[in-house]
Amino acid sequence: MDAHQISLFALLGAVIVLFIWNRWRYDVVAGMALMAAVYLGIVEPDRAFTGFSHPAVITVACVLVISRALQNSGLVEVLLRFLDGTKRSSTGQIAANCGVVGMLSAFMNNVGALALMLPVSIRDAKKSGRPVSTILMPLSFASLLGGLITLIGTPPNIIIATIRQESLGEPFRMFDFTPVGLAVAVAGFIFIVLVGWRFLPSKGEDGESADRFHIARYISEVKVAYGSSLIGSTVGDLEQICDNEITVMAIIRHKRNRLAPSTVEKILEGDILIMQGDSESFQPLFASPGLVQIGDKVMTRQMLQSEELRVMEVVIMPNSMMEGSPMRDLQLHARYGINLLGVSRQGGTPMFRLGQVRFQTGDVLLLQGVDKTLEQAVNALGCMILTRKAHKLRLRSSTYLVPSVFIGGILAAAFGLVTVPLAFATCCLVLILMKAISLRDAYRSIEWPVILLLGCLIPIGESLHSTGATEIISQSIHHVALDAPLWVLIGILVVVSMILSDLIHNSPTAVLMAPLAISLADIMQMSADPLLMAVAVGAASPYLTPIGHQSNTLVMGPGGYQFGDYWRMGLPLDIVIVCVSVPMILWIW
Repeated sequence: MDAHQISLFALLGAVIVLFIWNRWRYDVVAGMALMAAVYLGIVEPDRAFTGFSHPAVITVACVLVISRALQNSGLVEVLLRFLDGTKRSSTGQIAANCGVVGMLSAFMNNVGALALMLPVSIRDAKKSGRPVSTILMPLSFASLLGGLITLIGTPPNIIIATIRQESLGEPFRMFDFTPVGLAVAVAGFIFIVLVGWRFLPSKGEDGESADRFHIARYISEVKVAYGSSLIGSTVGDLEQICDNEITVMAIIRHKRNRLAPSTVEKILEGDILIMQGDSESFQPLFASPGLVQIGDKVMTRQMLQSEELRVMEVVIMPNSMMEGSPMRDLQLHARYGINLLGVSRQGGTPMFRLGQVRFQTGDVLLLQGVDKTLEQAVNALGCMILTRKAHKLRLRSSTYLVPSVFIGGILAAAFGLVTVPLAFATCCLVLILMKAISLRDAYRSIEWPVILLLGCLIPIGESLHSTGATEIISQSIHHVALDAPLWVLIGILVVVSMILSDLIHNSPTAVLMAPLAISLADIMQMSADPLLMAVAVGAASPYLTPIGHQSNTLVMGPGGYQFGDYWRMGLPLDIVIVCVSVPMILWIW
């Protein structure tokens, strides 16, 4: 091996370790990797940013925009009419909800499809008194299975199709993935509905998750006595004294409750302040005289609500502005007029000071605020409301406009009239011009960390071929599996891609494994298509961990799952996928 190959293997090893460590976000790791590759001479400087113009990146961005337009169109409300008769049994409810998610995720972003059905599934579980934990993970897995069916169902398919075009001169077409992907999706769906959900722990049987927030732990009641230094100061001043690690939930004045007071509300003598925080957070207040602690007050959601106020359960979505930030930096009360009552992570409360909690994707938050502004604040923060009231079906013009434009783009790409990126870029432009989606929503719908991840890793993936690294790996695999039948080699590629996608994310897995599959096919003097399909199935199947895909991360908090719970259903599902995909690949390709 020459110096560039050694440097590349060392860099890839470091990238995989950093992805698994999860100390920095994956897009940051990808950016670091690209800069290192340039300075090490692995990637030419003039090729460093060519990944951002790659067809796969353009296609992924366009699909995300179209997915948001589909979410806004009300199409799902039409589909939900068919779910009303499925709530009588757990199997029927799981089958219906997973079926809708799988169908949607075949043509839109996996996380978008899951986000549409997540509040509906939680609401139905509460109404029927079923454990939420037995419904949400099947929903997440169904969104991943649905992505296997078409070219645009999941980023790995798009990446593999474009790598095939660069290497072999022609990409996979829109429905080339369908024979294998549909067979795998159906088999996985049957397993999940009939058997898989029974392996999951039963948590929250009554559908009520308030206990996991331990609200009483953070509520304290104090009285402003005569001569207190706080008299005349504002609620905002008091919160700043405690480094914004406490929140004034209510002021009791003349036997009247003033819930969720604004930060400019002045504190008067005799006021009783109901504050949220922990014992250490309150210490700066009690250091000065004139503040008498009455006691810890046991609060319920109902005590914190009024006709104008609302307590809402939300989950932090991928790429939320809250991700990685502590409570004190966000200043939720001062900026948005809302109060954080509790945080749930992996089904429990984080065991450190609430003000120092660094929020993560999938964290479930209990928020309090004025009903009119709370939803706006939640949307601005990048969160999703978990418990929505059922609304009557209202058909809009966009309900049929958006799917019609999208289907037109799919057909144009499927019949080869235009390329896939051009077809979906045209769809985005048409939807914006027809005001089916606003320009602001279009920009906000694009997951920029994913775009950055792909743009940075694609040049590194190309360097695997240009430096000859793929030939070294392929020859090693070929020597090991020299006398093994083809089905063994395909099975190895599926399993290795699965393991990598569980640890480092599905998109990097496709970027790294697809060139290897093509190189291995060249050495064996065979078509690369079956090996690429094996990589596609494996890379899109991260079922063993919550970090392999954002859909898995998103349901972790609401479902109360632990890290190890994903193995319960994920491992047997992986076995089903391998057993179905390998013979299907051999038969079709």
